[in-house]
Amino acid sequence: MCGIIAYFGKKNVAPILIDGLKKLEYRGYDSAGVCLLNNGKLQSAKVKGRVSELEKLALGLNPANIGIAHTRWATHGEPNEVNAHPHFGCPAGRDPATRDKPEIAVVHNGIIENYSALKEILEREGHIFVSKTDSEVLSHLIEKFYDGNLENAVVKALKLVEGTFGIAVLCSKENKIVVARKGSPIVLGVGEEENIVASDAVAVLPFTKKVVYINDNEMIVLTEGNYSIKNFEGQAVEKVIDEIKWTATEIEKKGFKHFMLKEIFEQPNAIENTLRGRIDSENKIKLSIDIDFNLIKRIVIVACGTSWHSALIGKYLIEKLAGFSVDVDYASEFRYRNPIIGTGDLLLVISQSGETADALAALREAKAKGAKTLGIINVVGSTISREVDSGIYLHAGPEIGVASTKAFSCQVTALLLLALYLAQQKGKVISKEFFDDIRDLPQKVEETLKQSDKILLLAEKFEDSKNFIYLGRGLNFPVALEGALKLKEISYIHAEGYPAAEMKHGPIALVDSEMPVVFIATKDSTYSKILSNMEEVHARGGQVIALLSETDNSVSNLTENIIMVPKCREELMPIINTVPLQLLAYHIANLKGIDVDKPKNLAKSVTVE
Repeated sequence: MCGIIAYFGKKNVAPILIDGLKKLEYRGYDSAGVCLLNNGKLQSAKVKGRVSELEKLALGLNPANIGIAHTRWATHGEPNEVNAHPHFGCPAGRDPATRDKPEIAVVHNGIIENYSALKEILEREGHIFVSKTDSEVLSHLIEKFYDGNLENAVVKALKLVEGTFGIAVLCSKENKIVVARKGSPIVLGVGEEENIVASDAVAVLPFTKKVVYINDNEMIVLTEGNYSIKNFEGQAVEKVIDEIKWTATEIEKKGFKHFMLKEIFEQPNAIENTLRGRIDSENKIKLSIDIDFNLIKRIVIVACGTSWHSALIGKYLIEKLAGFSVDVDYASEFRYRNPIIGTGDLLLVISQSGETADALAALREAKAKGAKTLGIINVVGSTISREVDSGIYLHAGPEIGVASTKAFSCQVTALLLLALYLAQQKGKVISKEFFDDIRDLPQKVEETLKQSDKILLLAEKFEDSKNFIYLGRGLNFPVALEGALKLKEISYIHAEGYPAAEMKHGPIALVDSEMPVVFIATKDSTYSKILSNMEEVHARGGQVIALLSETDNSVSNLTENIIMVPKCREELMPIINTVPLQLLAYHIANLKGIDVDKPKNLAKSVTVE
């Protein structure tokens, strides 16, 4: 996500802030900015694009020893200089002649869920907004409450905010920095006559190894040569100073060996972010989709790679829950056969980056033929997100590992929300138990991740295998495809996914004692059928690996290679069942000494055909 850094010390702050932003670049961003405080005046520089473009502007500002800086990953408002942080109070917006004289400056990580309501109130009170971001609400709220005490103004403002935040605030009238957090990480670096705050310890490490980790609803106040930590009630909080033991690279990965493994373990939080604010207290799905589905007769989903597998799951979910006819197509093939699509059709484009060339071409083809368009995208402000009629953002956070993990889980989560939204649009009643299970989904993924060490033992057993077959039925057939793709992408082992019933139509000829066959066999409506397929592989000497619902002992006579996952309803199985297959692929590749974050011949975003 976004990155924050703030510094108060004896040194010239601009180079320090720029270096900190460079340390945070791995997180992903689309714009950047700095704000310095010098002799009662705030100076700022902002750019759309790279920190390297900001550097010259920032170093050209008058020297100062207090400052804040930010790299933005857009959530509300497109990536541009106006939407870049820092954001200011009203003086920055009323008259161009006073843009260099704001009193309040804010940088913010997170999402302000009630920003629309707050913005409406503030505008009625005369506040003038200049950006399209949710974050600008914070600068105006703090300005509203400022009466000479910045700390009090920040607390009063944050008590009105619903959502997540990590913020750093400057006021031209006070020589201090106020930092606060709820849901977005903040770490304080304690130095000699200097203190530095960042959203990730990697930006702190060049200055000090002494750090203080800040909890939710806590606030840091940096003053000259000192700091204090308080809760939002103004009470002092005693904190332990820890010492960083890791290298900068390890800190970037939060102790994980690879970004891919880190992102696998981030899935509970990522899924929670996708769900956040989209199911209300009355179990109504809330999606900002401006499409009249009474006019839609058919849905066509286009995607590439892992996103195509999520599209197949989406087909099952939408047809089962909402009763729409759904076709799934490779975006790379869609426009080359004069596709039959037009008025009354909806083209749904799924792309993590929002820049996939084939998906963008398919989108433009469908729009030219008169179809409505909808996107499921992770990167806000991307080309596809701008060109679709409506969209659903994943809010999964930047995904650095080339092999997609958390983006896939969040895509399936978003497709489930869409299926339920469409069902409710048609007047169908969804049980309370279904929604309770959805809310429990992040916790069940967390439980599944606890199987990592057991899966490592399986990986050690099969790391030298030359081929794998993955088999599943129904909703778990696309899971088989995704499991096979992950193994191919990062371990370079040949693997194929099939519907289990298709095994007898060819692939069973490959089964022998050297062939691992992975069965996704959690208990669903096809459970008894897939057990029969497992018997057939076992009878031919194949090495069965079974993914089962917890407490299922029915196949102990067929294999000892068993992975257990929490029981859940059928519609949620693809999300939970994919996690062990990601871990299996990761552990095999890691045992083989492969850099899983940089698999050969692959790029994170395919922006050419």
